[in-house]
Amino acid sequence: MLRFGLRNLFQSRTRLLISVGGVALALMLVLSLDAIFLGMERQLSAYIEGSSADVFVAQSGVRNMHMASSSLPRAIVDRVARVDGVADATPLAYVSTAVLTKNEQYLAYVIGLPPDASLGRPERVTNGAHMVGQGDVVIDGPVARAGVGVGDDVTILGRTFRVVGVSDAYGSVFNSFAFVPLDAFRTYGSDAVSYVLVRAQPGVAPSALAERIEAEVSDVTATVRADFAKQEIKVINDMATEVVAIMNLIGFVIGLAVMALTMYTATIARRAEYGVLKALGVRTARLYRAVIVQAVVTVALGLAAGVAFTLLVAAIVPRTGVQLSLALDAGSVAKTAAFALAITALAAVLPILGIARIDPAIVFRRRIA
Repeated sequence: MLRFGLRNLFQSRTRLLISVGGVALALMLVLSLDAIFLGMERQLSAYIEGSSADVFVAQSGVRNMHMASSSLPRAIVDRVARVDGVADATPLAYVSTAVLTKNEQYLAYVIGLPPDASLGRPERVTNGAHMVGQGDVVIDGPVARAGVGVGDDVTILGRTFRVVGVSDAYGSVFNSFAFVPLDAFRTYGSDAVSYVLVRAQPGVAPSALAERIEAEVSDVTATVRADFAKQEIKVINDMATEVVAIMNLIGFVIGLAVMALTMYTATIARRAEYGVLKALGVRTARLYRAVIVQAVVTVALGLAAGVAFTLLVAAIVPRTGVQLSLALDAGSVAKTAAFALAITALAAVLPILGIARIDPAIVFRRRIA
């Protein structure tokens, strides 16, 4: 019966292509939505993950950057640097403010770093310098996409800065990044720093170092990089949970509905053949197995095509200039595959329920008539 199911499935290549294509497009919708959300999460934590810091030291109780306020006296930097196991301690100032160009203003995360910073420096600088001196800025995101380049002037924190570098590592659709000298924050009216980025010495576990820093330096919270990034993503997700959940649910339901309709239609098209088999004495359970085999094979082929399409879209989108990152992981594929198999198997089996109630004699009389 399994052979019959496979042979029947591949008998009409056109019908098979339509079925697999319908499933693939539906799965691509579901996977693409997941990939967009996962890509946005990775964009939000890209600076943290790429900072090269093992531990982030912040004001007591602060465990993220976005929508958070952390203020530490500069003397904290030396105290952190003296903790056993610390290889490097880099002060970082941070504020969310506007970057003004000649024609527009853009919301940006402004990062202040010392000129000799070894941690937290901008990555993937496509044009110009990685480091900033007095009066210099490295930009990323919508500001850079607006045509601002090396040698242009922008206004940040009430001062004019000259663009010396352009990065494409961090900026999202909505926010830019700007890297300025740490001393620019003094002019802004603050002699404090927001965070201290710490690199552990070889052989020192970041988690143990974080505990040691909290024990030896008062009024600070030390968080390993992975946990700091998770907290950053959690804050953003909590702010947009309802919107994201509704969008994801709508896309998921539409995708599964298309798959169910595709498999239902494909099974209905073979209903006469199953009716004849039933009339010849084939048990309904064996018909179910044949249909489920066809559903599994169709979903497997559709899933492979859907994943390939999604990966192709993920590779093409950044090349179009759209600052949108798509990321696909195994968890998303596994979740989608599980739901797809369940829904399509149910949709494929439903038409067989009617066949199970048909009197075999009726099937033959109808065919003879």
